[in-house]
Amino acid sequence: MSAVAAVEAAFRRADEVRAGPDGLNAFVHVDREAAVAEAAELDRMVAERLDVAGRPTHDAGRSPLGARPIAVKDNIATLGLPTTCGSRILAGYRSPYEATVVRRLREAGAIVIAKTNMDEFAMGSSTEQSAYGPTLNPVDRTRVPGGSSGGSAAAVAAGIVRIALGSETGGSVRQPAAFCGVVGVKPTYGRVSRYGLVAFASSLDQVGVFGKTVDDAAHGLSVIAGHDERDSTSIDLPVPDFRAAARESLEGLVIGRPREYFPDTLDPRIRDVCDAAAERLRGLGAVVRDVSLPHTSLAIPVYYIVAPAEASSNLARFDGVRYGLRLAGDGLTGMYEATRSGGFGAEVTRRILLGTYVLSAGYYDAYYRKAMAIRALIRQDFVRVFADGVHVLLTPTAPTTAFRLGAISDPYEMYLSDIYTATANLAGIPGISVPGGTVDGLPVGVQFLATHFDEYRLFAAAYALERSLTEQGEHP
Repeated sequence: MSAVAAVEAAFRRADEVRAGPDGLNAFVHVDREAAVAEAAELDRMVAERLDVAGRPTHDAGRSPLGARPIAVKDNIATLGLPTTCGSRILAGYRSPYEATVVRRLREAGAIVIAKTNMDEFAMGSSTEQSAYGPTLNPVDRTRVPGGSSGGSAAAVAAGIVRIALGSETGGSVRQPAAFCGVVGVKPTYGRVSRYGLVAFASSLDQVGVFGKTVDDAAHGLSVIAGHDERDSTSIDLPVPDFRAAARESLEGLVIGRPREYFPDTLDPRIRDVCDAAAERLRGLGAVVRDVSLPHTSLAIPVYYIVAPAEASSNLARFDGVRYGLRLAGDGLTGMYEATRSGGFGAEVTRRILLGTYVLSAGYYDAYYRKAMAIRALIRQDFVRVFADGVHVLLTPTAPTTAFRLGAISDPYEMYLSDIYTATANLAGIPGISVPGGTVDGLPVGVQFLATHFDEYRLFAAAYALERSLTEQGEHP
């Protein structure tokens, strides 16, 4: 279909499911008129056989993504739409530049139709910690969509867009993908540019992709991946055609099943979904064996020292002086105090205080330095397992299905929802969550993890599982 028709179809679906504040609350910033105008311009260029840069082309097809509408998480900088990170302190802020990932999507023919809701500054696991209010799960509107990228996951799950961008610091793409029954991929740290992603914890943050299917996620990642000179952590490596992984055989693929991810406390129904997935892959020629990642239990304590420590530094820039909210106070210090106290929500405040504490004199060695040492051990666990001949690890994405809105008030209990995802961020390895089944009608995600820069093998396993479930009529 034409670009205009595709965009209008996305907005019609958004109206049907009530994507805005009066319904799912997945979208926080929308400019329909601008999106339709952009689509019309793309249609004109196709008709005149011009590429997205306005150069003559003999190819009637415009670009890799065609006229695909996409949604972008509110902490990824965009021109035209505000970038507010789900926070009052950035109310109305419009970035003067655009993130590399968004620019690459536009160059591939995609059209940004909305910015999506999120936990404030990506600090949360339910998208309840947003200045715009909570996002609802399209599968069951009494439940959370996961977080912090819940708005993007909900937009894909509701059928508004097939591809959306999110961000990950400890599982904020994979966990909501599992809760909403869609695909979510976190690439290797350095595979995708972070330029234009508002920083939370710089050694952990990444841009990830949601897809309605594995192919959608592979398509999106293929477009945004690649070296970027604007990001000093970006790695200059060739980007494989991830979609080609759909043709790969699993014959001889070695899949590890980490014992630590299947404790006695895991819901047996979630265990059954993962075990069934392993059996399907075994039937396709893969070898499944038990492995051990002994430092897994330390991931959450380590993550909640390292991430807040980096956040306390990164969020110091939001002080009412340069951008966003400014509240009056007694002098400069009073203005800082009033702006930050009034602008930041409870969870962001909690993490800034925690991060400042663990970096303070007398506590740095006891907390931060020790956490970094254990982080290295967690990374080494993965290096050892992959060096021992394992190609891919299979785990649950989350220990539970989507929980009810307001059901978890204890911060530590909320943090535990990332127990199976935070390890990949600490180690910098890629991961993907694929719908594997349901429990009581709610989606259950199956997670694959691979060694650094081996997203191709992740997609091979994900394609195979999705195809097997679809062929048997069991795809959730």
